[in-house]
Amino acid sequence: MTNDEFKNNMKHNLQRIGISFRWILFAVFSGLIIGTASTLFCFCLNFLTDTRSANPWLIFFLPVGGIVIVFLYRILHEENDTGTNLIISAIHSGERVPLRMAPSIFFSTLITQLVGGSAGREGAALQFGGSIGQSLGKIFHLDEKDQHIMIMCGMSAAFSSIFGTPLAAAVFSMEVVSVGIMHYSALLPSVIASLIAHGVSVYFGFPGVSFALTGFPAFSVKTALIISGLAILCAFVSVLFCIALHQSEALFERFFQNPYLRIIIGGAIVLGLTLLIGNQRYNGAGINLMADALNGQALPYDFLLKILFTVITIGAGFKGGEILPSLSIGAGFGFLFSYLTGFDPALCAAIGMASMFCGVTNCPITSLFISFELFGFSAMPYFLIAVALSYMLSGYYGLYRSQKIIYSKYKTNYINKHTH
Repeated sequence: MTNDEFKNNMKHNLQRIGISFRWILFAVFSGLIIGTASTLFCFCLNFLTDTRSANPWLIFFLPVGGIVIVFLYRILHEENDTGTNLIISAIHSGERVPLRMAPSIFFSTLITQLVGGSAGREGAALQFGGSIGQSLGKIFHLDEKDQHIMIMCGMSAAFSSIFGTPLAAAVFSMEVVSVGIMHYSALLPSVIASLIAHGVSVYFGFPGVSFALTGFPAFSVKTALIISGLAILCAFVSVLFCIALHQSEALFERFFQNPYLRIIIGGAIVLGLTLLIGNQRYNGAGINLMADALNGQALPYDFLLKILFTVITIGAGFKGGEILPSLSIGAGFGFLFSYLTGFDPALCAAIGMASMFCGVTNCPITSLFISFELFGFSAMPYFLIAVALSYMLSGYYGLYRSQKIIYSKYKTNYINKHTH
């Protein structure tokens, strides 16, 4: 190696070190800011969920809560908000993510939870995490491409803080944007932000949830075939859920063009269904359904009613996430499979959750990681099979229509198409 080559190598190495150090600083700052915001969000959510549980009569305010949400979005000029789809589109095409998106989704999700809408919390996390991330990128005077990395960084931080799964969160923001490729340029900041945000949540007493899987059958050809059958069915359930969710949104917009009327009607339908059932089992995010399924105490039709409640809630215009309801639907379907086959209910519920998550997000690596963080590595062979089958058989459907399938799931073909 000549002196000039040596000097050039040293120069490039120093540049890489400088860039890495800069991203570490940005990620630490993002993790602290977004982790704190997400922790506050978790505290508010838990408080409001407990308040609703202690005061069941709050369910009667579902239509009123809907009116407040629409009004909030109008005064913040977010009437055409597309939620998480906007965050993903911003990474694809450079669309601007306004900072006002953060408070609008923050408070509207809290209202949805308080009055008993069937929605999760991670949609809010991804949206205000991405919104704050891009705003921090502007404060740091980053260019457009680096602002995209900051959006992914913010998504990872918020997801990690709220779910308590830093490993899955670090990968999710890179994997969900474009199926078939991953934006590895965001790996370092996403990892750092995810760990920092999780540390903030743990410090304030929100470590996330985990479930211990014990006593399930040893892995064999027979058990592998049984779990494969469950994963195949879950893939079709994930497609059903995605279609129902998108069709519900389209139908509400078609028949009720006024957003106030739309959300009032939707709230009234959810309220009527709740009164008809006689309890609030299917309201909220669905964590109770997951726990019941994993403990073998669920009801065979839980997954169907959770689908119904969720598609009406989200379709009518209430704000929140779809991933936690998806997990509860998967757990409920896993319990039904166990109920019919006599196979281990906890394992079936866990496999249902992993398969459903993969089917609706098209993120197999994240699905594996979140399975390991939630349930441990003891059932690893089952999760590997289930996630692989669910990814393959769920086709090109997904929760987020702005998500792109870059490469085919079935061949090494470049297709570059949006999910259905």
